[in-house]
Amino acid sequence: MADPTLDDLRRYAVARTLFKATTLPGAIRRLGFVQADPIRAPARAQDLTLRHRVKDYHAGDLERRYARLAIEEDCLVNYGFLPREHLALMHPREAKRAWDAETQRKAAEVLAFVREHGRVHPRQVEAHFAHGRVTNYWGGSSNATTHLLDDMHYRGMLRVARRDSGTRIYEAVAHAPCDDSPAGRAQRAAALVELVVRKYAPLPASSLTYLVRLLSYGAPHLGPQMQAALQKAREQFPSSRIEGTTWYWPVDENPASRRHAPDDAVRLLAPFDPVVWDRRRFELLWGWRYTFEAYVPAPKRRLGYYALPLLWHDRVIGWANVSAREGRLQPALGYAGRKPRDAAFRAALDDELERMTRFLSGPAEG
Repeated sequence: MADPTLDDLRRYAVARTLFKATTLPGAIRRLGFVQADPIRAPARAQDLTLRHRVKDYHAGDLERRYARLAIEEDCLVNYGFLPREHLALMHPREAKRAWDAETQRKAAEVLAFVREHGRVHPRQVEAHFAHGRVTNYWGGSSNATTHLLDDMHYRGMLRVARRDSGTRIYEAVAHAPCDDSPAGRAQRAAALVELVVRKYAPLPASSLTYLVRLLSYGAPHLGPQMQAALQKAREQFPSSRIEGTTWYWPVDENPASRRHAPDDAVRLLAPFDPVVWDRRRFELLWGWRYTFEAYVPAPKRRLGYYALPLLWHDRVIGWANVSAREGRLQPALGYAGRKPRDAAFRAALDDELERMTRFLSGPAEG
């Protein structure tokens, strides 16, 4: 295999994840994980990610079809959707912070209530137990029942059965027994590392290290085994040093393959799309810094509230903030360099805005 160039890595990074549109379960299976985000601008991140990879996909299809699919909401490197079989790599999950006796008692009571009532809305649990309020991660006040349900979900006592207007509806769950011996844990850690490499390749060495650290969020009890899996990955995954950076990719892929030729489409990507998720890689491949600024004070934003990276061929050349009013898109475009002036780009951009309009319109009735 010839050593890839940086141009090869750009083409490879785009082509391997923007595969031919398939079914919803097929796309999630190929992606391995789809990051979730609650902001709609103009749609949620998970929908913006899936629309490029699922045939005839419309905003909200994932939520509408979730209960009928073998997928789960859970934590991997962060929170999102993943094939159900991946849960066996992370559960039973041992949280880093143990519950005190009072929290354990409350969790046991809530679990008994959920088992008795089946699928429950957090309001049902709150009405029955009235747990009060706690201080959340951002320093504000959160409903204690919601906080406890989140913790129980994270620990694998509950699963998300479906959503009701965006709110999680929970049910009790029992995860299958797994091999929890040192060898079994090592095997699971290695599988998780391979999962993130397959999702985010090609990976700079620093990003591989960072992702393995994030995996401790999804599987904190595998920490020691994760470090060993990282060292093994560095030794076993193919790699190449290009312009001072070592890159890694899966053993059965060739970044220098001619099969990675880009198409002529323009695509507006989600801020957490696999093409752009890794900000280190983004700057190395495309030569400018993309930042997600929804939580940045407005006067300090460079790109806008919810800037969607703009991909053309194998280059991310700019961004767009998109709003939709009365069925019409209102995109505000920005460019990292010179704006393309040729008719082919304008036509491809028009096509993408039309696809976005259909995606936001919802499925046809009947």
